[in-house]
Amino acid sequence: MKVLMKGNDAISEAAIQAGCKAFFGYPITPQNEIPEYFSRRMEESGGVFIQAESEVGAINMVYGAAAAGVRTMTTSSSPGIALKQEGISFAAGADLPCVIVNVARCGPGLGGILPAQSDYFQATRGGGHGDYYTPTFAPSTVQECWDMVFHAFDIADKYRTPTMILIEGMLGQMMEPLEMTKRPPIKVDKSWCVDGNAGKRPRNTITSLSLYAEVLEEMNFARFRKYEEIKKHETMVENNVKDGDKVAIVAYGTPSRIVINAIEELKNDGIQAGLIRPITVWPFPYDVFQSLPASVEHILVAELSMGQMVEDVRLGVNGKYPVHFYGRTGGVIFEPKEISQKVREILKPARELPPARVEMGRGEV
Repeated sequence: MKVLMKGNDAISEAAIQAGCKAFFGYPITPQNEIPEYFSRRMEESGGVFIQAESEVGAINMVYGAAAAGVRTMTTSSSPGIALKQEGISFAAGADLPCVIVNVARCGPGLGGILPAQSDYFQATRGGGHGDYYTPTFAPSTVQECWDMVFHAFDIADKYRTPTMILIEGMLGQMMEPLEMTKRPPIKVDKSWCVDGNAGKRPRNTITSLSLYAEVLEEMNFARFRKYEEIKKHETMVENNVKDGDKVAIVAYGTPSRIVINAIEELKNDGIQAGLIRPITVWPFPYDVFQSLPASVEHILVAELSMGQMVEDVRLGVNGKYPVHFYGRTGGVIFEPKEISQKVREILKPARELPPARVEMGRGEV
């Protein structure tokens, strides 16, 4: 049976069904429905909800709950996630599993509550201090919001790492039908946690600190070996580019759905294009760009930002194709006709374009 639910509520209920027993958050739009939902549901599901005194307090409470072996979660929106970054780095350094959700708004600074994708760098480059990454999932539908919460908790437990779900404000607010499918948590060894030992085992210590350089270096090396395993086994991408497509359009999250409509518009005009949708934005699916059909001549990146994912696309392409960019920012959402028009410009013979618009394979930002 399907139910009608908005993205923020789907994330909340999915977390409860996935076994989240401790939620710590702080109000900020456009994610406020999530802590509100947890404040109603957490006690009756046998968990703990605390509205912390600040975003900094919330992420440090998550650290404590994760150290005790509990499935735990926090959510916020762009500047709130920025305030949590020190705590996220501490959790990564201590190898603590937890889930962080960013219902992004536009920025920089205070910005506005309208949707944007300008937190891509923050999510995919660690965001805080030190050497670390957070596996980051970018759903494009309310159904995927539900499914990715279960997956994010499992990946966090499997690899002992913070994970992140990155959505835009419009996905958090929109309502869609979803199938409330459930799956039990994966079974993992949590003998490392600090849940009280009653003298039955040696004491556990959880820390990201070592005063010995060689020890700290090995801690980092071990973490990056884990990241290599995540890259190898957990990278997710939807690739709909087929033989005959001239342009591969790369988009993630809700904007990828706008791109699908643009592709349909182009098809009506006899122009073939396909979609590449990263589902994990870290690890990024670099390999997909090395096995595209021979018909592909150009890559177009469409983002609600001034161009952040486009840098990862260029790394993946590695000079094999010209990479172009189209973005809107400040909370403005592009329409399908804008993307289809950009594709038409790209495919125009150079002689039909004014000299200043001729692109020499570097892409425009």
